[in-house]
Amino acid sequence: MLTLVPTPIGNIGDMSLRAIEALSEADTLLCEDTRVTKKLLHIIKERYKTHFKEHQEFISVHSHNEKSFVEKIEPSFFEQKIVYVSDAGMAGVSDPGQLLVRYCIDNGISYDVLPGANAVLTAFVASGYVQTQMLFWGFLPHKGKEREQSLNNALGSGYTTILYESPHRLEKLLLELNILVPQKEIFLAKELTKKYQKYIHATPSDALTMLQGNIRGEWVVVLEAQAIRNASAVSERDILELNLPLKVKAKLICKITAENTKSCYNRLLKI
Repeated sequence: MLTLVPTPIGNIGDMSLRAIEALSEADTLLCEDTRVTKKLLHIIKERYKTHFKEHQEFISVHSHNEKSFVEKIEPSFFEQKIVYVSDAGMAGVSDPGQLLVRYCIDNGISYDVLPGANAVLTAFVASGYVQTQMLFWGFLPHKGKEREQSLNNALGSGYTTILYESPHRLEKLLLELNILVPQKEIFLAKELTKKYQKYIHATPSDALTMLQGNIRGEWVVVLEAQAIRNASAVSERDILELNLPLKVKAKLICKITAENTKSCYNRLLKI
């Protein structure tokens, strides 16, 4: 049997009794990083005086080798108690795990997924945005038009949208948002459940000022739902590159973003 066990995203106190029991009884632990998992088990043993099964096997299964690992195993592998854990949070949410679940489904193998800590729902609820239909966008592409298009799609999804972003790209994201939606309040959550957890409700510009380059740690960004944008293969950047008067550019941009023409024109004046 396979059991996916969520791990704390920061606070060890978020381990559930079921999760501790599954980890202690596992014959084999599949881990995103065996070093991280072994450290977690050591803390659990010390803090909760938990006894673990002897001679547990630890196997590294991460985003780079999950596919090849699944291709090599046989259904008989799951005749023992198998547990999969990512480094933090819920496996399968921007982490490996889904291929293992799919393998179990395709081969009639019993599996279970324990509920637990994850940054997506924690940040969504903490945002206070009342649109309860939400969309998890995950990480944006790192650069280029692919990133630009992805961000535009996230902003125009029509749902409260949750993004993950690394600390060394968060400033870039805020600068991009300051161009696209300068007056829109966004929600940022830093180091969820950890000692230096912080919530920020601010416009992109104000958020940049508040952070002042101090952008260490893990971040989740929540974008409040707004009107669905018209689907278009043309981006704002494409329009800005045209040799046209600024007022014409503003009108064209509003056609694809549903932004107010006057506010768009004033925003373009500042670029």
